Amino acid sequence: MKLKVCGLTCAQDVGAAVTCGAHYLGFIFHPGSPRRVDHAFPATCWTGGSKKVGVFTGEDPEEVREAMDRGKLDLAQLHGGQDADFCRTVGPDRVIKVFWPEKYESRAELVADMEAFREAAAYYLFDAGSSGGGHGRSFSRSLLAGLQVPRPFFLAGGIAPGSVRAAAALGPYGLDANSGVESAPGVKDTDKLRELAQAMGLAE
Repeated sequence: MKLKVCGLTCAQDVGAAVTCGAHYLGFIFHPGSPRRVDHAFPATCWTGGSKKVGVFTGEDPEEVREAMDRGKLDLAQLHGGQDADFCRTVGPDRVIKVFWPEKYESRAELVADMEAFREAAAYYLFDAGSSGGGHGRSFSRSLLAGLQVPRPFFLAGGIAPGSVRAAAALGPYGLDANSGVESAPGVKDTDKLRELAQAMGLAE
């Protein structure tokens, strides 16, 4: 499994995530988030070859593209309920499309929504809640058990060292950790990062 560490706000935490084996580094641009950073910040960070991901909510496609250029981002993680046309405008090979399994009244609705984005995104991400992100809790993994997911997917929502085994059972491409490896909102805890990496088999 790949490790994505999201909500990075300073160069020190970016370096700690890279050192612990993170394959993806997440930067949040949502104005109301305590983890918000400027669009230019990711371009200033040493990443050691890890990919940079921008988390977007209310921007239009051109604003996303401009921010990706400015921050030298590899991927855009779309948390605002953007449609397939939006994803195609940003670039299907550059999009992580977010889904919230808890918001669907039936599994069939989730399956239909996933199919609609099959050709519009490179990756999917499943998170807790019914919109947005940063809820800091997990959701019932039974909502995804047995599903055929059309794209490699990340699993978010309460990811921490103790939740790796249950998350891994669903066969995700990667785990997306944020508050579960923090000492305070926007402040990563190096010990927790290391423990998570160890639980995933990425570090000794």
